[in-house]
Amino acid sequence: MTQPKITVRAATESDLGFVSRDGDLPDPVVRRKVSDGDVYVALRGDERAGYLRLEWLWSKLPYIELIRVLEPHRRAGVGQALLAHVGAETASRGHAALYSSSQADEPEPQAWHRRMGFEECGMLAGLNEGGVGEVFFRKPLVTNRAA
Repeated sequence: MTQPKITVRAATESDLGFVSRDGDLPDPVVRRKVSDGDVYVALRGDERAGYLRLEWLWSKLPYIELIRVLEPHRRAGVGQALLAHVGAETASRGHAALYSSSQADEPEPQAWHRRMGFEECGMLAGLNEGGVGEVFFRKPLVTNRAA
C-alpha cells in the first residue's frame, strides 16, 4: 500500500482551529501569526497531519516555536516535510540558519533535532516549569546569498 503524499503549505484562516490545538497561544495571537505567514500546515493526503509555528528571535532570526504532528501521522515524514519546507522558505529569504529548542528533560525531541541536522548551540537553565532548562539548536541552511 502506498503512503499518502505529504504536502506543506502556509496556514489559512480555515486552519485556525487546527493550528491552535495545543492551546499554548491565545486565539488572537494565532490568528495574527497565520496572517503574518508564520504558520505552516502539513497535509498527508487530504488530511491535516501537523503544523509548525515560527517566531522571530530579536525580530530577525527564524525560530521554530512549535512543531506538532498528530499521533496517527508520526514517524511518516510529516515533521521532516514541515522542517524541509520552512528551511527552504527561510533560506530563500537569505537566512543562514533555523533555530529551535527542546526542554532539557526531553531526550526524544533532542534526538529528532540532531537527526534533522540541528546542532546544539546553547542552554538556558531553569526556563521551564519545575526549573527545567531549555536546550537550543541551530540548523545551518543553504541560502541563495553569494558567499
